[in-house]
Amino acid sequence: MALKSTIFKVDLSLADMDRNHYADYSLTLARHPSENDQRMMVRLLAFMRYADDLLTFGKGLSTDEEPDLWIKDLTGVIDLWLLVGQPDERWLRKASGRAARVVLFTYGGRVAQMWWEQNRATLEKIANLTVFRLAPEDTQALAALANRAMRLQCLIQDGEMLITGEGESIRIDPELVFGKP
Repeated sequence: MALKSTIFKVDLSLADMDRNHYADYSLTLARHPSENDQRMMVRLLAFMRYADDLLTFGKGLSTDEEPDLWIKDLTGVIDLWLLVGQPDERWLRKASGRAARVVLFTYGGRVAQMWWEQNRATLEKIANLTVFRLAPEDTQALAALANRAMRLQCLIQDGEMLITGEGESIRIDPELVFGKP
């Protein structure tokens, strides 16, 4: 019998001063059985960073054909392809051909650093790719906020993110490794 995804409900109040985007979102996240809280919360952080009325969660780990999040226009053209982790560089090249912009959030400390160094030469040739790296202590603090029913506030200013929930506040400054923010 296959394991089922765990459902998380998120009430998010977002104030993105950099993009002048202010909105409240009621989100439902499905955490795949092979996904941990840290990865799921990094997906949520990616949503916060690029929040838009058209931004939706993909099928994620259950399929290779969809990103973690994406924005498609009404004609089906993919504007933004958002990924989390350290995907195969061939997959990133394929995504860059399908979408106007591809954004990757890497995390995992030393593992993420080694992945970047191994793939850097190839990835720097992808003109529409942006890569952010998250510090291990930031993603661990973010994972500690994971709860089946979350009420979160996020303030974004000058690229820095302040996420508050359950009386805890986390300041995250994603490091731009490559590309345009």
